[in-house]
This record gives sequence, structure tokens and C-alpha cells, in this order.
Amino acid sequence: MTGPRDWLIAALTRLVAGIAIVVPAALLLGASPAAAHPMPHSVVELDVYQASVSARLELPADDFSRASGIDLSDTTRATLSAKAEAIRTYLGKHIHPTSTGGKAWQVSIGELSLSSTEQTSTGPYRELVAEAVLTPPAGTDVRRFTFDYDVIVHQVITHTALVTVRQDWAAGQIEDEGTTQVGTIRVDTRTMTVPALKVDLGEGSTWRGFLAMLKLGGDHILTGTDHLLFLLILLLPAPLAATGRRWDGLVGARSALLRIGRITLAFTAGHSVALAVTALGRLDIPDWPVEAFIAASILVGAIHAIRPLFPGKEALVAGVFGLGHGMAFSFVLAEMHLSTGQLVTSLLGFNLGIELVQLLLVCLALPSLLVLARLRVQPTLRLAGALLTATAAVGWLADRLGLPNPVARAADSAGSHTTAMLAGLTVTALAATAWTLATRRHARPGPAEPPAATCPECEGRHTATTCDPYDRNQSTDTANSAAT
Repeated sequence: MTGPRDWLIAALTRLVAGIAIVVPAALLLGASPAAAHPMPHSVVELDVYQASVSARLELPADDFSRASGIDLSDTTRATLSAKAEAIRTYLGKHIHPTSTGGKAWQVSIGELSLSSTEQTSTGPYRELVAEAVLTPPAGTDVRRFTFDYDVIVHQVITHTALVTVRQDWAAGQIEDEGTTQVGTIRVDTRTMTVPALKVDLGEGSTWRGFLAMLKLGGDHILTGTDHLLFLLILLLPAPLAATGRRWDGLVGARSALLRIGRITLAFTAGHSVALAVTALGRLDIPDWPVEAFIAASILVGAIHAIRPLFPGKEALVAGVFGLGHGMAFSFVLAEMHLSTGQLVTSLLGFNLGIELVQLLLVCLALPSLLVLARLRVQPTLRLAGALLTATAAVGWLADRLGLPNPVARAADSAGSHTTAMLAGLTVTALAATAWTLATRRHARPGPAEPPAATCPECEGRHTATTCDPYDRNQSTDTANSAAT
């Protein structure tokens, strides 16, 4: 009887062992990603310039404290400065870029800050943000280098650093277009070392940078609701004649076209001059006074559309206010920290993009402006448009003076609907053009009728087809009596 009993015991033992293995495995494999408590990773964002590379390090604070021994758990933004020197020393020891020939780059750790953020599946956490500048030796290719980096990774073997490029002007990539992944840095579990990342950004060119800035300029005027609204509100009363302090009557199509052309050209000249001077001079101008000035210019334009403030001088006003708009345009270039050569090329491309899109929008709005001026509902539509514009301008002005409000947010959000705006302008332009052609065709006079032939015997008093013999005899008798 011992044989069956031993067999049964062995079978039960194998069953229990199998359950002990299968159940935990099933629980592990079936666990959701959130249940596995994934840890946040580091992010290294590179901005590639002509002679250096800037790196923005986004480091989870808890992992950083564990790897560096610098406790940040109770550190606030106000007390971070007390640990800044230790943090910079640690980062400097673990960032070693080298050229393809093995020459070491200079690493400079700059501004430090603490913030709260969140990554997918990790939940909110605190991160340490550090700005670094990586400078290669003179004559070294800045687009190809070895990035020896093991911040946090050298101690936390499950940690990963994601390296991306945020701005690379020579490759046609600018900051507003997102990032491009270069690679990841993690521990090699076979050798328990952290391999350096080989960075190869390919060939760059001035042409690609120019095209990127051309596109950026066009996008900026499309999404810059305030710039576009200022120009359109000045053009709204252009076809109208001012009588005293009222808009009354029309100035004619030719005069309206000349006015619109002068206003557009003056605005272009104003913001182009200011953009060039501010950008090339690298003037450090606070942004809030400029932005507030732009909001005020829109408000003035809206009031002028309701009641003439400067009739006949719209071009001069457009040029003066255009200076402020040009300063605002220059902020985009200032944030890119380009070299002088790249800045000049960017200035040309950026401004050309602005002008091309601006010209397109004016051409699309032109037919509607001319047709609107001839309609009976013109005063009502003009007043409604001016009041909406004035409301947006007041909201912007308050927001830029430190009073956030929903009106400003709603006006800003209008810039995200560029496709709908272009479609609407195109449809109204086609409709206005069709209406103008139909109106002219209907008003065109028909061919003139030839003069009716007169009867020579009646000395032209009757047409030949209606002349009666009695009339001819009467005419003859009258002539004879007059002769006697």
C-alpha cells in the first residue's frame, strides 16, 4: 500500500508547487502598469547652437536625492540656493561630453529650480530642473559628439534618461515644434555599466534654418490674434467717407483700394523696422509694456471704426502702432539665442513669412470690405465688429496689466482656429466677388437703339413708318400759305 500512497503524496506536492509558481506569475503578468509603480524618468533637452549646446535637465527629486546623497525632500525654492553648490558639483562630475576625437567639452551648470510635474502613469512628483551649457573646443563639430552622462543612473539602476533635441536651427527645428528623440541612457544589465550615448544630428544648413523661420513667421501672424485684429479693424472703415465725426457715404473703389494699400504698407514698414532694430540690437525690453501697448492700439482702432478719430491719417497711425507690434515679434527671435549670422537669416525669413501671410489675409478680406461698405446693414455690422474688437482689446489690456480674465483667454484661444478662420475668409471673399460681378452684370446698359428714320417730306416732324398722307398734304398747304 506504500506505492499508491507515495504516488499520491508526490502528485499533491507537485500540484502545490505548481500553484505556488503559477499564481504569483499570473498576478505579476496580469498587473496593470499603475500597479507596478513605475518610476519617473529624467529628461535631457538639448538646444543646438552654432558654437555650443544648451541642456535642460529635468530630474525626479527623490531619485536625485537617492543617487547624490543631497536631500531635497524638505527643500523649497527659497532654500534651494543653500544646496546649489553641492548640486552643481555633483552634476559636473557626471556629465562628460567629448568630441568624436576624444577632446573633452567644457560643462557649465547654471540656473537651478524645483517644480511639480507629472509623467504618464507616475502621478505627480517633484523635479529638479538644471540648466547646463556644453561648449566644445574651438573648431570642433557641435553636431556630433559622445554624451557620457550618468546622473542618477549610476546609483538607481532602474532609472532611465531620455535625451531629446528641442531646438536645432540648422536642421530646421525650432522650439515651438516639439522635440526629437536622440536616444536613451540606462544601465547595461550585462556589464552593469552606463554606456555613453553617441549623438549625431546630421548635416545642418542655412537654407533649412531660413525655411523654418519663414514658416514660423507665417504661423505667428496666423495665431497672433491681436496683430491680425489690429490690422483688420483699421481696414474696416477704409472704404467709408468721414463727415465731421461720423462715417457717412463711400469714397469710391479706387480710393478705398489706395487707402487699404497705404495702411497695410505703413503697418508693414513700422513693424519691420522695429523688428530689425530690436532683434539685431539685442535690446532687452520688458514684454508686458509692449503687449499692453498692442492691446491699447487695438482699442484705439476699434473706437476709430465706430467714430472717426483720425480720418485720412490711418496709414500714419498704422505705422506708429506697427512699431510696437514689431517689438513683440522680436521676442520670438530673442528667445532662440542665435548667433549674429543665424539671427540675420532668421530675421529675413521670419519677417518674410509674416508679410506673405499678412498679404494673403488682406487679399482675402478685401472683397468683403468693399462689398460690406455698399450694403444697408453696413453700419450695424461695422458697429458689431468694432464692439467685439473693443471688448477683446479691453480684456487683453487688463490681462497684460496683471488682471487675468476670461475675455482675454477667449480672445487668445481664437488663434488656435486658424483653419476655420482661413476657410471663413475664403468663403466670404468668393461670395463677395460673385455678388460684385452679378451686380455689375445686372447694371450694365443694353445696346442703344438706332434713331428712327424721319419722313423727308414732312421735314422731320414724323417717322417714316408713321407718316400719314394727310399730314403730308397739310404740311404742303402750310408751306404754300407761308410763301404767299
